[in-house]
Amino acid sequence: MATILPFKCIRPRKDEADCIAALPYDVYSSKEARMVVRDNPLSFLNIDRAETQFDESVDIYDEKVYKKAHDLLYDMIDKGHFIRDNEKKYYVYRLIMNGRSQTGITALASIDDYLNNVIKKHENTREEKELDRIRHVDTCNAQTGPIFLAYRSNEVINETVSRIVTKEPIYDFESEDGIRHTVWDIVATADIDTIENAFASIGEIYIADGHHRAASAVKVGLKRRELKKDYTGNEEFNYFMSVLFPDDQLMIMDYNRTVADLNGMDSREFISRISENFEVSGNGDNPYSPVKKGEFGMYLDKEWYKLVIKEGVADMSDPVKALDVSLLQDYLLYPVLGIKDPRTDSRIDFVGGIRGMEELKRRADSDMKVSFSMYPTSINELFEVADAGMLMPPKSTWFEPKLRSGLFIHELDN
Repeated sequence: MATILPFKCIRPRKDEADCIAALPYDVYSSKEARMVVRDNPLSFLNIDRAETQFDESVDIYDEKVYKKAHDLLYDMIDKGHFIRDNEKKYYVYRLIMNGRSQTGITALASIDDYLNNVIKKHENTREEKELDRIRHVDTCNAQTGPIFLAYRSNEVINETVSRIVTKEPIYDFESEDGIRHTVWDIVATADIDTIENAFASIGEIYIADGHHRAASAVKVGLKRRELKKDYTGNEEFNYFMSVLFPDDQLMIMDYNRTVADLNGMDSREFISRISENFEVSGNGDNPYSPVKKGEFGMYLDKEWYKLVIKEGVADMSDPVKALDVSLLQDYLLYPVLGIKDPRTDSRIDFVGGIRGMEELKRRADSDMKVSFSMYPTSINELFEVADAGMLMPPKSTWFEPKLRSGLFIHELDN
């Protein structure tokens, strides 16, 4: 059963929360991060991407970059930009995007639950990305960005949260991208006990977004276990900060693909090849966004096409092979375009659905050749893959809205 605990949070002053809260570190390039911190000296991106404090000649993985992140964090705490809560609490975190809301609980999850597969994964991680966050967390002595977790909706938790959100929030602001962020703290012992016990009855928790942050937090915790002589199991480093959302409130957007060339073919030969496994029909200059599984949009030579996987081509009983991202990879990207490993092939790029169909068109008309629009992976497909102990292909899910970093900080060693 899942261990989900309240914690003593480090969080922004109420009047500065909107300035401090920042999108996750990994949605920015280094150049983009520098532009953000130039315009907002309080942005948490100063800490999450501390290379912005140095000349561009400094390696972003240089030891002094991580040391700078530590110094900036504790300087902001010392100067009162952040406050320390004296009691262990849960926090309700609501995000509203385009009128749709999702409300989660900010809490600590157990690294042992991660190791024992109570907290389930659906993606591989890359070592270099893990190492970056391991060094950041370890040097800062804090987890600064929450992991996005999902669970099957629970009536007891829903009822408690519904009552909490009728009270006065501790934060309520709209970020520059139009997302509304509202936070309430849960202080009543009875409510804390109710939530902890409700999560203890849940058998599976799923990582929705933040696989690298989760893996890094776990490895920092295991490292500190080995180094601590009087280890008890109750230390803060045994847990990682998360926001947990019920599955019925989550939205996964399409995660689209664009490819640089046709693998030596002209357009006519390419369409002939993909017609072996897909029904191909023209859609003119009207962008095609798939409306159900097994459908794909394609933009090539300034025209849109509708692709439909032919019946009997794929094994739809396998939870991974039946994913639309797998169908495109296994029956088009690899056999036709020669993209064997989309994680490492420089010929392919990925475009989050938040950027819209126009971005797929723009890329194919500029630096790429052909773009594909996808039908979104569902949360149930994510659960099925994770429950089967399997892994999704890379770039299978795009969650919106993104959780902000800097609203909640979990210190590992007081």
